[in-house]
Amino acid sequence: MPNTTTDAQTPPPGEHSDSLLRLIADSVPALMAYFDLPDLRCRFANQGYAAYNGHSAASILGLTVREAIGEKAWQAIEPHVERCMQGERVKYMREQTLPNGETRVIEVNLIPHFLETARLVGAFVLITDITERWRAENAVRQSEERMRKFAEATDEAIVFHRNGIIIDGNEALQRLTGFTLPEVLNQSIFSFITPEWRSVALEYTRSGREDPYEVTITHKDGHTIPVEAVGKTMPLQHADYRIVVLHDLTARMKAKEREAFIALHDPLTNLPNRHHLLERLDTLLAQANRRQGHAAVLFIDLDHFKTINDSLGHHAGDQLLCDVAARITQCVRDTDVVARLGGDQFVVVLTNIHTPDDAALVADKLLESMRGVFTLDHQPVTISPSIGISLFPDDGPTGDVLLRCADAAMYHAKENGRGNRQFFLPGMDGRAMEVLQQERLLREAIAQQAFVLHYQPQVSLQDGSLQGFEALVRWKHPERGLVGPDEFIGFAESRGLIAPIGRWVMHEACRQLRDWQDEGLAPVPIAVNLSALEFRQRDLVGEIAAVLQATGLPARFLEIELTESVLMHQTGPVLDTLNALKALGVGVSVDDFGTGYSSLSYLKRYPIDKLKIDRSFVMDAPGDADDVAIVTAIIQMGHSLQLKTVAEGVETPAQMELLRQLGCDLVQGYLVSVPMEAEETRRWMSR
Repeated sequence: MPNTTTDAQTPPPGEHSDSLLRLIADSVPALMAYFDLPDLRCRFANQGYAAYNGHSAASILGLTVREAIGEKAWQAIEPHVERCMQGERVKYMREQTLPNGETRVIEVNLIPHFLETARLVGAFVLITDITERWRAENAVRQSEERMRKFAEATDEAIVFHRNGIIIDGNEALQRLTGFTLPEVLNQSIFSFITPEWRSVALEYTRSGREDPYEVTITHKDGHTIPVEAVGKTMPLQHADYRIVVLHDLTARMKAKEREAFIALHDPLTNLPNRHHLLERLDTLLAQANRRQGHAAVLFIDLDHFKTINDSLGHHAGDQLLCDVAARITQCVRDTDVVARLGGDQFVVVLTNIHTPDDAALVADKLLESMRGVFTLDHQPVTISPSIGISLFPDDGPTGDVLLRCADAAMYHAKENGRGNRQFFLPGMDGRAMEVLQQERLLREAIAQQAFVLHYQPQVSLQDGSLQGFEALVRWKHPERGLVGPDEFIGFAESRGLIAPIGRWVMHEACRQLRDWQDEGLAPVPIAVNLSALEFRQRDLVGEIAAVLQATGLPARFLEIELTESVLMHQTGPVLDTLNALKALGVGVSVDDFGTGYSSLSYLKRYPIDKLKIDRSFVMDAPGDADDVAIVTAIIQMGHSLQLKTVAEGVETPAQMELLRQLGCDLVQGYLVSVPMEAEETRRWMSR
């Protein structure tokens, strides 16, 4: 017999299926409904869909889509519905505003329903609320947009990659690498890194490092570019990606290379400097020693180079040094070394020579090369070098010793008429040691201010009154006592030591004169000599103004004495400086007039107050008719140009009488007074 109880409790199969379908449909978070054709009336809807549109699951049945969702919503979706009714599967997103004002975003799927006969009978609607996903994606889009704007605004190259595959990059990346963005997209970022750095970059990325590191990348044209790279991991909901910022290090590398080059080379000629020379010399000598070979060191010094600087200016001197460097380089082999030690001194290291004659041949070639005319500022100039030669291993085992020996031989060449070559011989290095000792003592004198000024009066030939003093510096030599300027000023100029001496002389002369004036002694000017080097290398006007202010001496009591060589060249800068001195109130005199160019043009051009007639024209007067004629011409020229004339070296009454008759304004010399120390000068003025 059938179990009637069980049969009574079990629902019919169709009712069970409908109940299960209803349970499933109401349990899923999506909104679902089915609409029959041709009127698109609702045949089924889960509770979510019905409630979303303001109905119950029972009340929505039989309503058309238009009736179920309302007129406004119908107008928005009608085009999508029409496409579905044509048999197309449609998917779209739509924003909806809830009664509470909240905006939600839904994703709608319209799925056409066909029977086996391919007849369209209805449409299934599946709606998913994607508001949170939309907000997250929108935030990412906004973040990416901000990143995009930043990437385009910076000059740094920026590349985005996911798992090493490039997904984006900015314009700066294209400028850096030469590749267009389409050419790098979907390519491995590591393929653009040079092979020797690829493993480093891979490990950096795999470990998620975010500190800067340096690699090289390959440009499209094949050359490599050093870069500093910084990677950052950018988290996303589904998959992280990396952003890499690349900074081009090319300019920094070139600057470092330039710094390294400058540290080892002379900035004017680009030749190796002393430090670099000694390094290379030690290496070359070590190689020669291993193969029992020979080498030679040539020490080259240009004769009378100071005259070029004084007459044509330092610009012309620099040009000459560059031209000399070029000629020396052309005379030697590529395996030899040419260096500039400083000033007008060069060194050539000849490698792998066989006999001393090989070194002599190169030295003779250099002498012949230098005899050719140099053109400086459109002016032809000739110059000769003095060359000293030392040999390895005969004259010494080290570069330092060989340089010292070659230097000594060079001084021997100068003492033997200049413009020649001399091999080092024992005993020659005594002169070189004397020079080094002289420089050391002079440097110590500058540091200790071991100088003293002597003052020589200048008096009027008309009435014998005191008209001024010339300040003359003396060096208090620790071994020789007081040494006159003729014995050390030229040496100081050649060794670059004249500027500190000149500053001390200027300050001491102004200070002493001010002290005498404060004592009520004669208020007369004091003259201070300036060399051509001092005039060109110093901020003369600024320094003089500072000294006058520091000492309290009025500017009208200071005179500057310059040689003719200063006035002959660089007209613009010289004129500007002299005009500035005159504006300050300082007087200007031409010292040793008649021994240089004696050009009327610069006397007319510059604001000069006095001409000083050199003692060489006075010492043989009045007995030498030629000297008398020269002195007469200078005095007459000075008067015609409204310049005062001062005769130096007056030692006899006959000389003074002649100068008085010729109309000379002032005289100085032993007949008036020898140069005196400060205290003796004060007593002389008091008498």
